[in-house]
Amino acid sequence: MVGSMDIICYSHLRWNFVYQRPQHLLSRLADHFRVLYIEEPIFGAERAYLDNLQNEDRVWVITPHLPDGLDDEEVVSQQNALLKNFLEYFQCKQFIAWYYTPMAINLNPSFKPSLIVYDCMDELSAFQNAPPLMRQREKELLQRADIVFTGGYSLYTAKKDAHPNVYAFPSSIDRKHFEKARAMNVEVSDQQSIPFPRIGFFGVIDERMDLQLLRALAEKQPHWHFIILGPVVKINPDTLPVLPNIHYLGQKTYKELPYYISKWDVAMMPFAINASTRFISPTKTPEYLAAGKPVVSTPIQDVIKSYGDRGLVAVAATADEFEAAIQQAIDMRERTKWMKAVDLALSENSWDSTVEDMLFHINALLEKGKNSGLKEKEDIYV
Repeated sequence: MVGSMDIICYSHLRWNFVYQRPQHLLSRLADHFRVLYIEEPIFGAERAYLDNLQNEDRVWVITPHLPDGLDDEEVVSQQNALLKNFLEYFQCKQFIAWYYTPMAINLNPSFKPSLIVYDCMDELSAFQNAPPLMRQREKELLQRADIVFTGGYSLYTAKKDAHPNVYAFPSSIDRKHFEKARAMNVEVSDQQSIPFPRIGFFGVIDERMDLQLLRALAEKQPHWHFIILGPVVKINPDTLPVLPNIHYLGQKTYKELPYYISKWDVAMMPFAINASTRFISPTKTPEYLAAGKPVVSTPIQDVIKSYGDRGLVAVAATADEFEAAIQQAIDMRERTKWMKAVDLALSENSWDSTVEDMLFHINALLEKGKNSGLKEKEDIYV
């Protein structure tokens, strides 16, 4: 069933933004499907049109461009018209509809999917500036979906009673990519002049980061240097703490990350404890560990369950505790036992095995549908 199908994915994330769960999964699923990745529209065009480009991951990235001044109904109708023509041109006959954003369920270019997958990677309704209708749209998507994957155990707990077919697939790891950092001897130019010890973070800088904690640590330890990689999103850059030992180096490509982390002493996850972090399962956790770096995190539940309780990641709830945990990591000289435990844990975890397990469930549903006749989905077009 798989070989003759496409995946049409609707996402709230730009493909060329931070390389994370959708990119890891869909680039691997491109071994089995033609993957069409539909981004949210960009406004400001003189007329409506679609950009489409097959990238190096063999994923077709489709971006609607729409004029300004459209109301919500016009935004949906113009996207539907564009996508209908495009999918007809691409001869999409059998496909899986794969959702990252529930807000896309109103897109209806009159094609019936063979299967509807909701890969729930975050509790988007808890994020800053989330659309007011997000909760209602997710409720509708959960009613329509054939299968639901969650990006962590906390999300699984939150969604398992809302759908009969929910599976937890926490953040995985491309070990080979990050393990390169353990043996790298190259110093990147914009990090080269920063003194040691270095405590680093990479990822999106938004309402999920505890900026007060970052400031407190930098003030407590002026000889430590904090390196922050990533784009600033949804928050005012003027709110970022500015001290001589905090270095904002901007967004880096996925390929560049091992070069930066290779020269850090400690990796950190200074997440705020709020509604937006309640259900997160940070992909960076196993990535930091694969690079061979000690990790200190605030008490994120999925981090505690998967790594903290196993002694792989230090968990600290206050600035004083975070400072002490970083100092202990800096002072840690004998890492052999810890690294063996890390490698054992990571050996059980990979994006390849995650995709393999997802395909097992997908194929089972497709075979079931083929044998019983694909069930009709009234008003469930994508």
